[in-house]
Amino acid sequence: MTTEYKDIITILGQEIPLGTSKEINFNIAKLHTATKIEVPVIVERSKKPGPTILFSAGIHGDEINGVDIVRQLIVKKINKPKRGTIICMPIINIFGFLNSSRDFPDGRDLNRMFPGYPNGSLASRVAFRLINEIIPDVDFVVDFHTGGASRFNAAQIRIIRNEPELEEMAKVFGAPFVLYSNHISKSFRSACYQLGKPILLFEGGKSFYVDNNISKVGVEGAKRILAHFDMLNSKVKANSPKMLTIFVEESQWLRAKKSGMFKALMPIHSHVKVDDVLGQITDPYGKVYHEVKSTVDGYIINVNEASLVYQGDALFHLTTRIKS
Repeated sequence: MTTEYKDIITILGQEIPLGTSKEINFNIAKLHTATKIEVPVIVERSKKPGPTILFSAGIHGDEINGVDIVRQLIVKKINKPKRGTIICMPIINIFGFLNSSRDFPDGRDLNRMFPGYPNGSLASRVAFRLINEIIPDVDFVVDFHTGGASRFNAAQIRIIRNEPELEEMAKVFGAPFVLYSNHISKSFRSACYQLGKPILLFEGGKSFYVDNNISKVGVEGAKRILAHFDMLNSKVKANSPKMLTIFVEESQWLRAKKSGMFKALMPIHSHVKVDDVLGQITDPYGKVYHEVKSTVDGYIINVNEASLVYQGDALFHLTTRIKS
């Protein structure tokens, strides 16, 4: 990360000097009723120069656990830096958030539209403005996500391989797990990386749901990141992680062999062995009873919480090789 920091940064065309607190409206579009849709971008700058860190969430409008994490950073005043700048964007996809939808009104996934185009689709235009009017003065990004509607993710950081800086920062964040994950084409993470902006992607919980434990891991991780850069203000304390971070080299999904009513019997984070019973699948008539058994030794990092499953559905995400 650069050691030469700017006295004035520019966000969405507005110049923001040191020692400034500012809320800038990211004007996206209008509803059919001509009502403006604006996304608040909350900027807090210390009088002392330092890094600029962005905490973002809600690229997918249904992933509200990440929104809650960034909200807590604001309400607990963790976003008031000792030095440098903290930018908080709790909801990037405001349309999806309002409509309880993952996507934009045009049906596009914003996280597959980067770096975007100024005259493209609505999602593409938002991606373009985010990359060109907010990211340029940012030095480090933490982007918060969740699992799918019924798949509960253990709190985890995702990074690409062979990046020592990202591995170091993942350790600093202190989530229970770190997964090596390749960049997805046209994702926000990929676009930031191509611009030389280090980024940690946090996954935890499931969509349409706020889990207090997941929020706590996210908030504490953010505080540790700020403390690492000597940005955490003196009124806030960064606590050590409760468990060592496990780096996951390889993992696999355990899928349903039968359709029926599903009940998970082993919780997230559990360490299991081959043939351990992880769950059960039954039918409404008492004729089917199928035990879901582990095929590997490893940790459970995702659990399907759906009550009804079909043959082939992913039930458990299990680590198969961890970094020693």
